[in-house]
Amino acid sequence: MKTPEFSVAKEGLPFILFAAFAALLCAALQYRYAAFAGLAVTAFVTYFFRDPERTLPEDSGALVSPADGKVIRIEELHDDRFLHQDALRISIFMNVFNVHVNRIPLAGAVRRVVFQPGRFYAADQDKAALHNESCAVLVATAAGQQYAAVQIAGLIARRIVCRAEPGDQVRTGQRYGLIRFGSRVDLYLPKGSAAMVQVGQKVKSGETVIGRLRQD
Repeated sequence: MKTPEFSVAKEGLPFILFAAFAALLCAALQYRYAAFAGLAVTAFVTYFFRDPERTLPEDSGALVSPADGKVIRIEELHDDRFLHQDALRISIFMNVFNVHVNRIPLAGAVRRVVFQPGRFYAADQDKAALHNESCAVLVATAAGQQYAAVQIAGLIARRIVCRAEPGDQVRTGQRYGLIRFGSRVDLYLPKGSAAMVQVGQKVKSGETVIGRLRQD
């Protein structure tokens, strides 16, 4: 049996190297307990920034989850920030133990990337979607439909990384960013789209089918 390869997101390397250096320095100075604490921090940071491979579903028309975590909301609302129409919003909360690498839900062309500075309320609160620091990626599919994936910083998260840029052609399941240390991703779909998950369900980025766009 082939042993799975362990990889980490490149954005985590500075944190891992700093923690490892601090642990080595404490060991060299014979600060035993501090060295053990440094090793523990190094192990946790390495685990946090893990970036496992994922297997895409065979249904090429389905939207895959943009994040690991738990579905905390599925609701219809009027979205006047991204799609500018009635929409279906699916919210996924990531705790510090989830994989934090985010993936593209469905292939298409990136139309806009909208960064909004803001607060750092707990990501599972209602006001986080409106007031927290966020970064939205709006994608148009080959069929002309649009959706938005919105990275939202949380209480502990203080840094959103988004590699997508307007004009990019993106693939389903493609890595496009991450949020450091606990956060949330909201998916906005046109009204009439179907959610394929339930509130409380745990999902995996790039692997769990989360919904289907409205068929025009």
